[in-house]
Amino acid sequence: MRGNFQITNLSWRFILVWRRNMVVYKKIWFVNFLVPLFEPVLYIAAFGVGLSTLIGRINYEGTPISYVAYIAPALVAITIMYNSFYENTYASFVRMYYQKTFDAMVTTPLSLEDIIAGEIFWGATKSVIATAIVLAVISCFGLVALPMGLLVLPLSFLGGLAFGTIGMVFTGLTPSIDMYNLPIFLFITPMFLFGGTFFPISALPGWAQKLATVLPLTHLVDLCRAFCLGKPAPDLAWSLTYIALMFLVLFPVALIVMRRRLIS
Repeated sequence: MRGNFQITNLSWRFILVWRRNMVVYKKIWFVNFLVPLFEPVLYIAAFGVGLSTLIGRINYEGTPISYVAYIAPALVAITIMYNSFYENTYASFVRMYYQKTFDAMVTTPLSLEDIIAGEIFWGATKSVIATAIVLAVISCFGLVALPMGLLVLPLSFLGGLAFGTIGMVFTGLTPSIDMYNLPIFLFITPMFLFGGTFFPISALPGWAQKLATVLPLTHLVDLCRAFCLGKPAPDLAWSLTYIALMFLVLFPVALIVMRRRLIS
């Protein structure tokens, strides 16, 4: 492989990697379409018919809202996280290790940095596609305040970049595909449960609330909830900055660990 890591090795050619993945995606688009289409329906049916009747209404920014309205934006945030993270862990690992796609691409003028950046941006694109589907579904239930709710779409790209970059770092560090159970269990699952998705963070003990504010999904949930409910708050600027900084800081880390992985 070529030389040591330099950020200057990254070029516009990463778009070609993105395009290659898009071509493959189009061939199996129907399968990818089904999950974000039916998953929110199942969640809304379960929580709307079941838990919602037990929990009643939740106070959000001084306004009582239904439990379904509370969790629906969280489902959007979870969609953003899962699609980019899984694309840049399992899917990228398969392309790298089993399909040898990376080996084929590196024989072209593409640099390793182009390949990894293309993978990350593709993961973010999958988040946007899935988010658009989920947003359309929950809008049918009257759970999205338009037009502000449409701000979730550009947010999904930024969130996809952040979580895709995190996923790519794990791909560079994980020795085998079976070991992905560890980051899923230790990183993704705690965020899924305690990132303000299914209940307010204020219900947690003080130390757990502080820990939750460090989790990137917490900030993504806050942003999605504010946009979907049409209730922006001043502290959302910090949440947006947090997600952007996470991408900017971890992006070069992902390039470094993946280069080391690929040349080893």
